[in-house]
Amino acid sequence: MTLSTINGTLNPTAPFDFSQTLKFLGMFMPGRGEQTTDGNACIKALPINGRAVVAKVTSRGTIEQPQVAYTFYTEAPLTDDESHEALDRLSFYLSLDDDLRAFYAIGQDDPQFAPILERLYGLHQVKFATPFENACWAILSQRTYMNVARKVKDALAEQLGSSLEVDGMVYRAYPEALQFLAIGEDALNVIVRNERKTECLMSAAHAFANVDEMWLREADYDAVEGWLRKIKGIGAWSSSFVLLRGLGHMERIPKDDQRLSQAVQKFYGGGDIQQLAVTYGKWQGYWAYYLRVAA
Repeated sequence: MTLSTINGTLNPTAPFDFSQTLKFLGMFMPGRGEQTTDGNACIKALPINGRAVVAKVTSRGTIEQPQVAYTFYTEAPLTDDESHEALDRLSFYLSLDDDLRAFYAIGQDDPQFAPILERLYGLHQVKFATPFENACWAILSQRTYMNVARKVKDALAEQLGSSLEVDGMVYRAYPEALQFLAIGEDALNVIVRNERKTECLMSAAHAFANVDEMWLREADYDAVEGWLRKIKGIGAWSSSFVLLRGLGHMERIPKDDQRLSQAVQKFYGGGDIQQLAVTYGKWQGYWAYYLRVAA
């Protein structure tokens, strides 16, 4: 099969170190194995209007003058709107536009945090490919072993999502909300094998299928949190998780995050997490992200 391709370049906001991105992808359990990486490139499927768009991203620039080249692979050509959506999805997924200079200025004056900044310099947050995928993972991983949750997530991607073969490798895009709704609750439960989680996943699918994602990205934190909390199975921790890792809201730290507490204990010797975080203002989420990665 001859695939349709689109090539281009993007200029991330400096500092940006794509090697830090690749390292993170290798250790991020919810997404491990869903992309291929080497020392300079990543290939991953993104869901665009019910089809898999495989994106190959390669670093061409430097940390202070970053540039990435991309190629989109599809079975049929993308429309102009789909091309724009694919570019937006890729850029948002890799947080290419995040300007970390103000965050770094604060962190360099924090004796406990400055060594972490030096170690992770240029790391932009890697999000879930979509906030819906993030919400699904929050539901699937509740009171469940990570490897068990991953098996269900992989089964959902295989049976509901779209896929595309590029250079002999099959890349699967995690299904979108409408793909969940299309099969219905009974068929979904055959895959999930847990009625409560199935109900929660369907609640999330109905919610995300009927919301403007740009509103979720840009609206007031409390408004988006309130919207998320209406989804069955999304509580205080899950909503803060999706706000941070699926939508890039960095204004606050995740709630009741055990791994963050462990990281604060490791690097700060303990202390009040909220008091430590407030020093970072609107960058609290990035502070927490860096701590978790470093730990």
